[in-house]
Amino acid sequence: MTPPVTHREVELKFRVHGLFQMPDLVELGVAPQAHVGEPFEMEAVYHDTPELTLFRWGVTLRRREGGKDAGWHMKLPVAGADGTTRDEIHLPLDAGAIGSVPASLVQIVAPLLHELPLEPVVRLSTMRTPTVLANSDGQPLVEVVDDIVTVRHEGRTVSVFREIEVEVIADDDPATSDVMRRMTALLLESGAEPSSVSKAASALGPRTAEPPDVPAVRAPGPSGLAVDAIRSTLSQHVRSLLLADVGVRRDLPDSVHQMRVSARRLRSTLGAFAPLLQQEQSARLREELKWIASELGAIRDTEVMMDRLSSHAADLVDASDSERCREAVASILGPRLAAARSSALAALRSDRHQQLVDDLMDAAVAPPVTNDAYRPCEEVMPSLVTDTWRRLVRSVTRMRIDGPSAPWHEARIKAKQARYTAEAIEDVFGKSMRRLANALAEVTEVLGDHQDAYVAQNVLRDIAAQPSTSGATGMSLGLLFEYECHVEMHDRFRFKDEWARAQKRARSAGLA
Repeated sequence: MTPPVTHREVELKFRVHGLFQMPDLVELGVAPQAHVGEPFEMEAVYHDTPELTLFRWGVTLRRREGGKDAGWHMKLPVAGADGTTRDEIHLPLDAGAIGSVPASLVQIVAPLLHELPLEPVVRLSTMRTPTVLANSDGQPLVEVVDDIVTVRHEGRTVSVFREIEVEVIADDDPATSDVMRRMTALLLESGAEPSSVSKAASALGPRTAEPPDVPAVRAPGPSGLAVDAIRSTLSQHVRSLLLADVGVRRDLPDSVHQMRVSARRLRSTLGAFAPLLQQEQSARLREELKWIASELGAIRDTEVMMDRLSSHAADLVDASDSERCREAVASILGPRLAAARSSALAALRSDRHQQLVDDLMDAAVAPPVTNDAYRPCEEVMPSLVTDTWRRLVRSVTRMRIDGPSAPWHEARIKAKQARYTAEAIEDVFGKSMRRLANALAEVTEVLGDHQDAYVAQNVLRDIAAQPSTSGATGMSLGLLFEYECHVEMHDRFRFKDEWARAQKRARSAGLA
């Protein structure tokens, strides 16, 4: 089976009237060269659920015949980018007939689908005239396509419109941005209208612009209802988890970490809001979130440890010690990482995970709250932060600079709970709560580094105890072990400074 190919697409869209005349782009100085190609026809069938689930999440899925890139195309938003940049995943035409979406594409967006089927929703016929804009050496920089689009439904033509797309070809050439800028200015001066709506979305109408199944919800003010604050927080973290889930299935950098963090935030939020939630449903969600976070944790923890030990090995004085440590770490942790990834992907594709996703989506829209959640935030929510803060303070009192590591790890867990609770209501209560959340983020960062140093020591013991570890390698691992011991102790002194700042922020927020 041909694996999917991903391409980063950067393009601008413009609507023009039917009699629009494309000006001479070379004569007007848009680019040194312009090569106009022969017009050709394309037939594209777009697939989605009957509720247009994918369109509402900003995803388009089509099977297109005609042109040099005929095949299946799935376009997904890029995190942190505007609507002009999307990732396009491509498969050949023979990956599936119309109505039979390739399984590899379905798996990518499965978290968003709510188990709904994908089916053809609209057919577009396009007459395309391409123009390639090149530099003085003839190297392509930008492609401009002039499309006349015919929308067909049940064998009938229901509408026709014209669109011009300007797409980057050479994103690594400094001249490309100037050509894009000049082309955009020329089209606007000629009466073209900027558009951010795909051809299929234009054909399908305003339903494609409706909110996704888990919409972003604005937080209320202090006098607003607590249920609305809970809904705002849950929707934020569920959206993050779903999008990170898609990223994990695509093997995107940092996606495992982002999904694990979202799962932990959701679990902590449900715990913090427990007095305002129905106990049975909340407890079940927390247990399932613990399970998926654990599945992802095996990947993330191994990745972090491999990077950490490799980096710290480079700090050893002798290059031979560094090389022996890196080789030993890779030989033991590399296979563990591969096994962890396989296990996690199996978990994500399981019925258990799909049920969790469905339940989280439902909870984000209609939180399982008690009657107390229909009281104002200012009456019922400050105590939630106070409780988590007090548990953290009690935990910190059990920590000793020269004591065992376990109390420090326990404090880290309590610090995360306090941090996530403060973050959950910072939009409700404003600056003082936001500053406390930021201070607690620094505390959890230091305690996380401390825990990583402690775990690193145990991993190094394990590697050194392997039958394959030689005497010289064992000595080198011992030097790295000593290094991690020093790092752990250094983190304990770092914690004292961050804890003092957190206490100050807690006092400002009225907690201490």
